[in-house]
Amino acid sequence: MNRLLGALGAPVTYRRWAGLILGGALLMPYMMAGQVVSALWRPGQPQGDPLLATQPIVFVSVLPLIAVTGLFLPVRAFETAAARTLLGVSVETPPARRRRTWSERWRTTTWFTLHLAVGGVMSGLTLALPPFAVWLAVLPFTGGRWTLADSRLLPDWDRGWGPPLALAVMAGLLAAVVAAGTLLARLAPALLGPSPADRLALAEERSRRLAARNRLARELHDSVGHALSVVTVQAVAAGRVLDRDPEAARNALGAIEASARNALEELDHLIGVLRDGDDHGGVRRRGTERKGPEPTLDDLGALLDASGATVISREAYRVVQEALTNAIRHGTGPVTVRVAVQERGLEVEVANPAGSATGRAGRGLDGMRERVTLLGGGFQAGLSRKGGEWRVRARIPLPGGETGEIQGGEIEAGGRR
Repeated sequence: MNRLLGALGAPVTYRRWAGLILGGALLMPYMMAGQVVSALWRPGQPQGDPLLATQPIVFVSVLPLIAVTGLFLPVRAFETAAARTLLGVSVETPPARRRRTWSERWRTTTWFTLHLAVGGVMSGLTLALPPFAVWLAVLPFTGGRWTLADSRLLPDWDRGWGPPLALAVMAGLLAAVVAAGTLLARLAPALLGPSPADRLALAEERSRRLAARNRLARELHDSVGHALSVVTVQAVAAGRVLDRDPEAARNALGAIEASARNALEELDHLIGVLRDGDDHGGVRRRGTERKGPEPTLDDLGALLDASGATVISREAYRVVQEALTNAIRHGTGPVTVRVAVQERGLEVEVANPAGSATGRAGRGLDGMRERVTLLGGGFQAGLSRKGGEWRVRARIPLPGGETGEIQGGEIEAGGRR
C-alpha cells in the first residue's frame, strides 16, 4: 500500500501512463481495420450484438499485423524518443547503418508489438474503470437509480460496499499502470538499444578513435616539441654570436625559421585531422593538406642540420626526432646518429655525452618506446656502461622480420630523461 501511495505521487508514474496511452492510440488504426474486416466477414451480424463482444477477438487478430508492419515501418527512432521521454529510461543510440539488420528489425517489432498490446489494454482499462469507480462511489447517494450493466448484480449491499469497492478498483488500476510501465521501462533498453554485436562494434570504434588520438598526441609531442627545442637552442646560439659572427647568427636564424615552418605545417595537419575526426583514408579538410610529403628516413640529413648537430618509415623518423630532442635538451657535446638496415630489421641509435638531468623522467622516452613496441620492435635508453654517454637504441622489424628485444647489454638499466 505504501508503494502504491508513493507511485501515486511520483511524476514518472504519470509519464509512463501517458506512454501506455500513446501505445493505445497507435493501436487504434489496427483495431478499426480489424472491425471493418470483422463486419465484412460477418455481414449478417444481428443488430443486438454488443460491439465489445468482438473486441478481444479483433485485438488478438491484429497483433500479427502489428508485428509484420513493425518489421518494415521506420518506427525505431520514434519509439526510442518516446521511451526516453515518457518511460524515463536511458536508451543508447545504436551505430548508424546504411541498411537495417534483421536483428534490429526483430527487436524493434517485438517492442512495437508489446508497446501497442500493453498500451491498448491499459488504455481500455483507463477509459472503463474510472467511470465504473465513480458509479460505485455514488451508489449510496442515488439509491440504485443509476444502473450499469445488469442491476441484478448489485443487491442491497451496494450502498455499503460501493465506495470501498470504488477505491479498490482505482488502486488496482494504479497498480496495473505501475506494473505495465515498469515492464516496458525494463525492456526498452534491451529491445531499442544496441545489441551485443552493436556494443562490440561501438567499443571497437571507440578504441580506434582513442588509438588515433593517442597517435596524434604523440605526433604533436614529437614534431612540435622537437621544433621548440631546436628554436630555443638556435636562438641562444644566435644571441651569443650575433656581434662577432653574423654569418653563424644568420644560419641559426635560418634554422629557426625552417623549424618553425615545419612545426606549423605539422600542427596545421594535425588540427585538420582532429577536426575531421578521422586519421585514415587520406581524407583531409580543404586548407589543411600538407605542402610536402610525410617525413621519412630520407629527411634525416635535414633533421640533423636543423637541430644544430653534426653529423622505413615515418615512425623511425619520429624516434630519431625525439631522441635528438632529448639530446638537445639534456645532453652536451656532439650527437651521433646511426641508422643501419640489417637482414631482418632497421636499427637506430642516437648517442651524445650525458648531461646533468639524466635522472629526470619525461614523456619522450615513453612515446618512443610505445611507437617501437607497437611495431613489434625493441627499445633501450640509458647511460652507456662505459659511462658518460647517453644512448637511445631502437630496432624496428622489417616486413616479414622477427620481433624481439635488442640484443646486447651496453646500456645500463635505470636513468631516464
